[in-house]
Amino acid sequence: MRELPTRFQVFFYPFTSILTMDPLLAFVITLALITIVSLWYRISPFFTLIGGAVLFGLLAGMTPDATMLGIIAGIGKVFSAFGIIILCGAVIAKLLQEQHQIEEIVADIRKYVKNPPVIAGVSGYLLSVPITCCITAYIMLNPILDSLEKDRTKRNVLLYLAAVGGIISYALIYPTPVVIPLYEAFSAGMSPFTFDAVSIPLSLLLLGGILLYFRFVHPAAFTTEKDKPDALPPQSPAAATPVLHPGIHWRAWAPFIAILIAIPVAFLILHLSQVSMINFIMLVGAVTAIALAPSAARAPGLSQGAKHAGLIIFDICGAGALGFVIVKSGFAQIALGQLTLLIPVILVPFILAALIETAQGSRVVTAVITAEVLAGSAVVGAIHPLPLILLIGAGSCVVSYVTDPFFWLVQRTTGDDIKTVVKNYTLPIALGGIGIFVVAAALEYLVFR
Repeated sequence: MRELPTRFQVFFYPFTSILTMDPLLAFVITLALITIVSLWYRISPFFTLIGGAVLFGLLAGMTPDATMLGIIAGIGKVFSAFGIIILCGAVIAKLLQEQHQIEEIVADIRKYVKNPPVIAGVSGYLLSVPITCCITAYIMLNPILDSLEKDRTKRNVLLYLAAVGGIISYALIYPTPVVIPLYEAFSAGMSPFTFDAVSIPLSLLLLGGILLYFRFVHPAAFTTEKDKPDALPPQSPAAATPVLHPGIHWRAWAPFIAILIAIPVAFLILHLSQVSMINFIMLVGAVTAIALAPSAARAPGLSQGAKHAGLIIFDICGAGALGFVIVKSGFAQIALGQLTLLIPVILVPFILAALIETAQGSRVVTAVITAEVLAGSAVVGAIHPLPLILLIGAGSCVVSYVTDPFFWLVQRTTGDDIKTVVKNYTLPIALGGIGIFVVAAALEYLVFR
């Protein structure tokens, strides 16, 4: 016996029938409104993304109940995938910060790399992956880089390089919150070591290219007095820390070393799956950081880490809600089929990721939504998994502008005008995205076909 519609459904049916439109058009309208709301109100991405999910569901012809169930399911799916990883990364970051061990890590890097711009780029590149957030890595490096250069222009170059270096590794290397959802959706059994064997050299090549770009645009920032062999970065004025000692600060590196050691243990001894492995190794790193932290740093580090992780996780959960609703609407089958008739299939993941990134500004959100939308579509079968993941990573980099919260953070910390931030932040990242696209297209057409 057919279930009778509820009064709520009867009341809303005329409106949903009128609003129902082509999923591609609904997607464009949703992205446009998310962009406008993000710029106008500057509220938490979680609320703009949830609002976008509701709007898209209704425009695409879904019932209010189906839309809300999709939102709830999407939030739960993303939280289960990222909750442990991001919490552990945030706790490690805050515990290191409480003990001023980021200064020690930068001091260790400086023993082998003498040029401050290279130190800034490498530090951002290295810290973004284990901390699981390039913005957090940048915030932690900010006061340290301030102390390396007193000249404002040269100091700002260091800040830009730390930001761009962090984004390069964050968008390309497994396991980061950007790459994890793409790998899980498209890897098709490919080993993460195989992926990183390509993505790590590519990211280092891009980092070198970015350093050359800054050397050409800001040559004065690279002409510094030669550092003494045993030079250590000055202490931040706000940090009442003991004097740094010569030698490697192994205690500061311990959480990251524990993560590396846990990888073969997870594979060879515990025989964990990919999903279990990434959660396991991050837990090992967090437990190591907690165990080594003195009691005075442990409690505030855990508290601040949990708060910071909550902000990140909820924003990503909002992305999961929107992505799940888009998938449930049938968007992939209808809209992607239309797109492949208009543009070459290799451009579809790149352009889709670029549109989503432009709309809301988060690379993790872009990865989550793009993975949801493309999974199961004809695009996945047409492109090899490795270049497919790189194409989406490339798309997430090409438009890092006013909807990108990192853009405004860099603008505030440097004090530069918008035009200068575009030249030193948006443009280098866009060039990196184009470089990733070229490599991905070359792999697809020259290696995997």
